[in-house]
Amino acid sequence: MEYQLLGSSGLRVSQLCLGAMTFGSDEPWCADKAESRAMFDAFVAAGGNFIDTADIYTGGESEKLVGEFIASDRERFVVATKYTNAFPGAEDPNAAGNHRKNLRQSLDASLRRLNVDYIDLYWVHVWDYTTPVDEVIRALDDAVQAGKILYVGLSDAPAWVASRANTLAELRGWTPFVTMQLEYSLLERGIEREHFSLCRAADIAITSWSPLASGALSGKYTRGGDEAKRLDVLPFKTLDDDKLAIAREVDAVADDIGVSSAQVALAWVRQRGTIPIIGARTLQQLEDNLASVELELSDAHMERLNKVSRIDLGHPYNFTDQELVRDLVTGGMHGRIHNHRPLR
Repeated sequence: MEYQLLGSSGLRVSQLCLGAMTFGSDEPWCADKAESRAMFDAFVAAGGNFIDTADIYTGGESEKLVGEFIASDRERFVVATKYTNAFPGAEDPNAAGNHRKNLRQSLDASLRRLNVDYIDLYWVHVWDYTTPVDEVIRALDDAVQAGKILYVGLSDAPAWVASRANTLAELRGWTPFVTMQLEYSLLERGIEREHFSLCRAADIAITSWSPLASGALSGKYTRGGDEAKRLDVLPFKTLDDDKLAIAREVDAVADDIGVSSAQVALAWVRQRGTIPIIGARTLQQLEDNLASVELELSDAHMERLNKVSRIDLGHPYNFTDQELVRDLVTGGMHGRIHNHRPLR
């Protein structure tokens, strides 16, 4: 396992992050305590130190198990958890959201469940579109100043939110977001439109959730088998013919190399400059995922995968990428100006 700096911070994290969303449930796509412990131990044995959970995962049981697993060597681990969400039914308008009240209550509850004095990385889980950006970033900075968290991250939010938040942080001396957590895979490349450019320009790391597209890129939908499939129970996810074609190209590349489809999909995400979050259900799956760090896809294989999964970037990129426009904005000197800071 290799390590990298987390965005603009000096924090060193493993090139794969262990996602603990499956920890502590008997649901078909989750893992019980014994299996969760086995996956944790395998991740640590491979050199992993970056662990991601959330207050809402398996009703809080995920945080409890992570806290138990890290207890004997807590300082070794970079522990990340999140706040924002609450399951419906509480009849409390402030039980969820990005606002200061929920942040404080959720943070204290997570500290208790994890049984730690501080959290290394605290995520805003989902942007709520109701809380002002300055309230969020200032409330997070207060928690940093109180010693409860060390770094802050932003998950599932528009690029403009991160841009405004970090601009405010820089101007006012508050703690900036050092990383964003976003869905990214060969089946979901939407963040290439805005987030990639922002994060490169602002030195914000990207951690990719669902790099296997809920298992669609693991081969289980294209190679047969009767194991449990998450997409069968996720009403907001679909697997159409276009996506199956991408999955089959992943299989073909995997067969060329002699590795698993999952390893190819994870290597692609990693070689695109992001940190994959591996969220396995079994030790066998996790061990296969861990082996992806040994795989370096060739330029030819990367191009095959890029081509089959390419997305339409839309306006203004389709407009500004035209040769006529490039000539206009450079006065005809486009081919002779060497740009050392391209954003895409």
